Amino acid sequence: MRGTPRIGAGASRPGGLGHPRPVAERHVLAPHLGEAPGVAAVVGAAIAGLPVKVVAGFLENWPLTLIARPEFKSVKELRGRTLGVSSYGATPEVAARLIFKHFGIDPEKEIKVLALGSDAARITALKQKVVDVIVISPPADSQMEKLGFNILARAHEFFNLPYLGLGANTKKIKERADEVKRVIRAAIKANRYIYENRDGAAEVLVEWGKVERDFAYQSYDGIRNLFNLDGSVPEDGLRLVIEQAKKAAKITREISSSEVANFSLLREAQKSLGIKGR
Repeated sequence: MRGTPRIGAGASRPGGLGHPRPVAERHVLAPHLGEAPGVAAVVGAAIAGLPVKVVAGFLENWPLTLIARPEFKSVKELRGRTLGVSSYGATPEVAARLIFKHFGIDPEKEIKVLALGSDAARITALKQKVVDVIVISPPADSQMEKLGFNILARAHEFFNLPYLGLGANTKKIKERADEVKRVIRAAIKANRYIYENRDGAAEVLVEWGKVERDFAYQSYDGIRNLFNLDGSVPEDGLRLVIEQAKKAAKITREISSSEVANFSLLREAQKSLGIKGR
């Protein structure tokens, strides 16, 4: 299943799972290379009936920013305006709608939405005044701000919407619990390494991701505070992902968190690391 991680991936790299640097390298690159498993993908698969569950969280929220043309100074000024997103119904649009609701704007009635595709297409549309505001991720947000556009809101400032995490087959959770636990421990160590080592994390992006150094640092700075340091997935955030998945699948029945997630091994991993979970 695309978007579901392979338990043990990266274990053969020099340094093994016990060393944070090799695992951290993959964590740093994942959001930029499209290799990271999304919590929403695992939840959606579980709701669809596949035997998978979320077992840990890595990135606590989507690194999404609302950035508007220079004349708009606040979200409230966007009432009746046009929003540019990558595609209809995707998480960036959902996040933007939640931000608008927070500021008292009805996104169904008071915001027009255009699906524009790539970052480059959205940026061009904003520059050419085809749209008034777009949803964008780091480091494009800071680059656009330097050009005079205004950052009006960042998703993580208003709600929890878990982004990257670890999903595992329910059979593997039961029969190979130690292996799953080792991966969780390694991921927590990796996130802590990334959080505490700005230069090291940026260097990974430069060397492995083949990006410019300034771009690497801007990317790191844009998502550093979203890295999860204990592997937990906030209940309110998980509920939000579940509701989003239910809507996409046109499911009306109640779905409990236990149907899509199992954090028993996470709690054991946290205990072994001397970490108190949330």
